[in-house]
Formats: sequence, C-alpha cells, structure tokens
Amino acid sequence: MKKLFKNGVASAIYCGVGVASLMLVPMPPSYAADTVVEALSGGKASGQFRYRYEWVDDQAKTKDAHASTLRTRLGYMTGDYLNISAFLQFEDVQVVGANDLYNSTINGRTEYPVVADPEGTEINQAFLMYKGVPGTVFKYGRQAINLDNQRFIGTVEWRQNSQMYDAFTVTNTSLPDTTFFYGHVSGVNRIFGPKSPQGDLDMAGELLNVAYKGWAVGSLVGYGYFFDYMPGQPISNTLSNQTVGLRFDGGYKPASMAPRFLYTAEFAKQSDYADGATTVDGDYVNLMFGVDVSGIQVKLNYEVLSGDGVYGFATPFATLHAFNGWADKFLATPRDGIKDIFLSASTIVLEGINLSGAYHLYSSDNLGYDYGSELNLQAAKKINKSLVVTAKYAAYSADTNANNVARNATGAAKDLDKFWLMLDVQF
Repeated sequence: MKKLFKNGVASAIYCGVGVASLMLVPMPPSYAADTVVEALSGGKASGQFRYRYEWVDDQAKTKDAHASTLRTRLGYMTGDYLNISAFLQFEDVQVVGANDLYNSTINGRTEYPVVADPEGTEINQAFLMYKGVPGTVFKYGRQAINLDNQRFIGTVEWRQNSQMYDAFTVTNTSLPDTTFFYGHVSGVNRIFGPKSPQGDLDMAGELLNVAYKGWAVGSLVGYGYFFDYMPGQPISNTLSNQTVGLRFDGGYKPASMAPRFLYTAEFAKQSDYADGATTVDGDYVNLMFGVDVSGIQVKLNYEVLSGDGVYGFATPFATLHAFNGWADKFLATPRDGIKDIFLSASTIVLEGINLSGAYHLYSSDNLGYDYGSELNLQAAKKINKSLVVTAKYAAYSADTNANNVARNATGAAKDLDKFWLMLDVQF
C-alpha cells in the first residue's frame, strides 16, 4: 500500500480543498447552498497559550538548563455537511526571552541538558472526519491518537510540540459497552519538531484496540500494535515490532465499607515484525492496587519492561513523561530492562489545588541491580474555566553500584533534578 500520508500537511489540505470545492459548486436548490455556508461558518474555533519554564540540573552536564518557552495553538473545526467535517490546527513554539539556555535537540547547545521543546511552526492537525455510518467515526489525515492510558500510543501533550499521527482511523461503538478502534499509520510527527531529522518518521503501522466496559468492576481491553519502520528512518527498520496485550482496569466499592478499591492488571508480549531482528523480544507487566478514601487516592504500582542485556521492551509512541518518573530518565528502555516499584498519592485541598506525588524505586530486569530512586511532586490550580497554573518537581538519585556505573555511565547512573512552572490558557 502506498504511504497514506506522505506529506501530512499537503494531503489533508488538498483533500479539504477538494471537498470544499465540491461544496461550493452552484446547486439548484437554495437549501444546499445554505447548508454549505452553515457548515463552513458555523464551526468552532479553539486555541491555547501555554507558557512553561523548565529548569534542569543534570550531573552529566556542566551547566543547568533554563528553558522558557511558549506554545501557541489555533484551530478550527467546521460544521457538518453530508456528515463530513474538517479540522485544521496550527502550532507554534517559541523561546521567551533573550537566550535559549537549554539543549532543544536542534539548537546546538549541547553544554546544557536536553529540554525537548525546539522552536518551530507547523500544522499540528489536519484531518477530514465522516460520521455517516451509525456509531462510527472515520478520520483521515494528521490527528491525535490516545489509546487507554497512553502507555503504547499517545500524543505526548507534556512536551510543547506534541506527537501526532498521519493516519486513517475508524472508531465504532455499535455494540453495547464496546469500543472498537482501528488505525493505519503511515507517519508520526514527533516531538522534535519540523526542523529536526528526528522529527518525522515514515512507517506502516496497524493499531487495533477493543475495549469492553460493560462490567461494574472494570473494563477489559485487548490490543495489538504492529510497527513496520521504513529503512533510513530515525528508528531502524530492524526494530520493527508487534505488541499484543490484555489490560483490565477498574474499581470497586463494597456497600459496607468507606474506601473504593482500585486495581489494574496488564500483560503484553513484544516480538519482531516485518524487518525486525530476532533479538526484538520482550514482556510487559503492569500491576496496581489502590484505595480512594474521601477523595484521597493512594496506589501501589509495579511495572516491568523486560530487558535481556541486548534488547529492552520498546514503547516509542507512548506519552513517556507519564511513566517511570517525571525526570524522564527512562524515555528509552535500558537494554537491561526496568522494574519500577512506586507509591503514588493524590488529593484536592484548599478549594481546588490538586496535589499529587510519587516515590519510585528502579532496578534492572537483567542482572537485578539498582538504578536509583526518584521523588515526584506536583501542585496544580484551576484559576477559572480557561487558566490552569502548575508547579512540578522531580528529583532522581542514582545508585552508584558497579553494574549501573559500567552499563549506564551517562544515563541512569547520573543524578537529575527538574522543576517546572506552567501557565496554560485554553479557549
């Protein structure tokens, strides 16, 4: 099959222009012309201004990073005409202030730690949507895809330049309590921005996710993700893989007890696919048990991404910042894998301040040595319906055992501290 979306911007714009042209052809009944006008003018605009200051103290670097950036988004969703609508969204990331005192991955400031928020302007989303089949939504073009908790497929909204997918997707909810999702992905517009050689990835990906939520005690999800990377891409074609898994997630409150019990159990198997090497082989395990008492949630979590000393279980399209600690020490799974045991808690205090935190203990799956520990703290306040203010801190403390130093000299064996202050305005 030819690449579905070789040039995400051009294809969506050409399709949109084509449909719009058909809409604008003079038709005898005046009602059709009125409907077209209503579809084009009766849509909804959206936007966002998100300022963030990020400070990074990395033991592996001689200087601290100070990243002051602003993300601006402007979008427009048309109304429906013959069950067809279109969405176009622009995104711009700029440094605020005189200097970019951080390594954005493309600015050459390698003496600073990485803050992967490069400057750039691009079309973030551009897709056509069709709802003419009952219970079904079709989308074609550059779009956001977030599946389950985004452990495997997500948009990485934490970064200023988010991750979008050039894809054809189908979402069907015809069966009771069941959501069926299929997507063919021909490219991924990654967080590194349009100016980076790492920014765009050509691939042939198939996404299948089926969720059933008809039980009071929780939901069951089965999924299969198949990634065939093209030669000469930022991810080698020898890393092409398939991941098949099952996830159960839910909560239960006994009638005679105050707390609500929370739980998750998930397992996935990863193996080679298409041109993938036979060394591509791994397992994923995620277990969680928690309680919710009067709005205070406490969870004990255990997550394993296997590693055998050669290959670590890969999740390159996950919203990675949400997993294995906010310091982002483990964005790529180490070759020895990772075991993450962590306690997390969250609550709301003082009329709407959301407090959350976690403490992680990391160790390797292969050889069984310690990587280190990490403390995460966050406070967020919704000032009004449009503005949210967030302060956040992460402190990773490396273990200096011989295996960690020898095998992860510039990564997990180095301390790292980060602080963020963010103002997010959406309309």
